[in-house]
Amino acid sequence: MEREVGGYAIERDSSSEPLRLTDVELPWSFAERDERLALLDTFLEDFVFHAAVMRRQWGMSELACLGLAFAGMVLGAWDLGIGELAGGGDYNRVGFSGFRTLADYSLILALLSMIAWAGVLLTMWSRYPIMRENLVYLGIAMLAVQIGSISAHAQSPDFPYGSAARDWGMLGMANLVLLFLSIVVVHRAVIETRDVHVEERHAHPDPRVVQKAWRDHSLRAWSLSLGSWMILVNLMAWSGAHAISDRPPIEDYSNLVVAMFVVTGFLSAGFLMHILWYPQFMLGAAEDRIQSVRAREVAGELPEAGPKAEQGKCPICGDDTPAVRHSTGRIEVPCTSDCSGLGKPGTPCPECDSLLPTRIACPSCNSNTTIVSQFSRSEAW
Repeated sequence: MEREVGGYAIERDSSSEPLRLTDVELPWSFAERDERLALLDTFLEDFVFHAAVMRRQWGMSELACLGLAFAGMVLGAWDLGIGELAGGGDYNRVGFSGFRTLADYSLILALLSMIAWAGVLLTMWSRYPIMRENLVYLGIAMLAVQIGSISAHAQSPDFPYGSAARDWGMLGMANLVLLFLSIVVVHRAVIETRDVHVEERHAHPDPRVVQKAWRDHSLRAWSLSLGSWMILVNLMAWSGAHAISDRPPIEDYSNLVVAMFVVTGFLSAGFLMHILWYPQFMLGAAEDRIQSVRAREVAGELPEAGPKAEQGKCPICGDDTPAVRHSTGRIEVPCTSDCSGLGKPGTPCPECDSLLPTRIACPSCNSNTTIVSQFSRSEAW
């Protein structure tokens, strides 16, 4: 059966089967107009697939998390008529001393905002267990950018106007932390965990099946989401610091900048949820731990290299054939029917019950030879 998502068809055999990226069919493509735009089709397929899966899997927990994020932004950014932020407050008091001198209603709003953000973090922590370590890294990165933006506005309230090299240096260092933790740590860990997952759990003698598995585990849209989150975090940090950077009494308090802070903060929370959710969706069922290859080596968690399976070779031209002989000596061939079955030559296919072939035609020279002749023979002495 087919399911329509935003005007695009996603084919499925039944409603109980999981959606796959390779099921997405676009009604039209950019490549038909210009072959150089084929990459846009790839991204569009990824976006349609992500939207379909999110529509199917996201429920009340995700909606509640987004609602708490929006409430936390509004309660922490707007005075709602109290005038504490708009007036500039008492800049001689900081930390807990500053909290104690807040107006009662301002203190209540601040506490409610903190409770809302605690709910957001606890929801993400419990919903995406394999990404908990990466949630900590991304949280540190976001905090670093916020501190960098505050430091940039400390001596230049109209930053970037009238700023000095020192102001840009603090913000630049904060973004280096953001880039390192987001790209070098989190992005690399997810990418390499995906690679290990596909290589170990989706190995198949038919290269077409392996290629399909790689496509189903594409992380292009996820990588773009991570990059968008990094931009939004910078916009949120700048607008938040810019709104309150003027020295009191503040005469030109900008509600537009505050609105920008709320919108970018809410969107960054949504992108952060997507960044944590997709690896959980893709790798969580296999209980893979999100780690880079180097981290696995240090922790001693890399699987020991065992004897590799031997790929069959055509005795005529020497090119690879779909047949495989495992280290145990068992030979497996793919089914010649239109299915993904795999088994011992001459036995019924486990998928469609067709008889598996005992001879295979070489994909290169089309020579039809027996399965046994496609493997090397060990000499007995």
